[in-house]
Amino acid sequence: MNDLKPNAVFAETVAAGSMSGAARRLGMSPSAVSQTIRALELQAGVTLLHRSTRKLTLTEAGQRCYPHCLRLLEAANAATDSLLQARDAPSGELRIAAPVGFGMHIAPALAPVLAAWPQLRLRLLVDDAMIDLIDARIDIAIRAGKLPDSGWIARPLCAPEMVLCAAPSYIERHGMPLLPDDLATHHWLASTRNAPDADLDMPEQTLELRNGTQRAELRVTVRVASNNQVALQQLCEQGLGLARLAHADVAPLIARGALLRVLPQWHCGSLRVVAMTSRRDGDPAKVRIALDALQRYFSTLPGMTPA
Repeated sequence: MNDLKPNAVFAETVAAGSMSGAARRLGMSPSAVSQTIRALELQAGVTLLHRSTRKLTLTEAGQRCYPHCLRLLEAANAATDSLLQARDAPSGELRIAAPVGFGMHIAPALAPVLAAWPQLRLRLLVDDAMIDLIDARIDIAIRAGKLPDSGWIARPLCAPEMVLCAAPSYIERHGMPLLPDDLATHHWLASTRNAPDADLDMPEQTLELRNGTQRAELRVTVRVASNNQVALQQLCEQGLGLARLAHADVAPLIARGALLRVLPQWHCGSLRVVAMTSRRDGDPAKVRIALDALQRYFSTLPGMTPA
């Protein structure tokens, strides 16, 4: 494709009525404008403008060519405006991928954004599987725990505190653990999201607990494993064993007694959660505003530690 800049310079010169006026609009010198149009005329083999000391007039060839060059200039300006709008005002479709356990938080986090910007649409893909972010044209991917290597940028989002929980019915049958060493004899429910190929017949996991300067580490045998955090929480509510769950998710259940905290004085770490975006020079407005809204929302949830 030939360089289209001379056509745009020609259209701008006609619209401005003079080469000096076009030069001011285009940020060029009048001589550069004149040379550009002369080069276009030499390339086409026809004269486009009659030049005089006082004004410019179109030749017959120039009159036929000008409407096409004008549409080209208008299209270029429209393209620039659309890019500025994408940079400055959120619009179009925002595509977010999140694990099932985080899907419930996306709506309250982004509801104010969608209300404030009616030109913005949301497509939410909730799946514990690691979908191809490029093929799905994802703008923001919420990821928790260990991340695979990728060219995407991981931006810290939150770090929910993890707590040990059990249902009252389970505690009634098996008793409340009083010391970390007591945990080894209990039934355990565990997430395998980061180890989908692990042997699930008799998997073991290492549990690390801290209480001030005290530290305890033990291996526990997992009776039930799942790659879905929501399913794991439901299994815990049914009294099938102890589970390490996000405080932000189970705080309402603990408040009404549906779940009990086990060894509440001992801390069992936090889960690093990030928002992943593609590597590029500048995020569009819809991505920047959504990231800000997600960070504000998660910072208000109970049991959050600095990301």
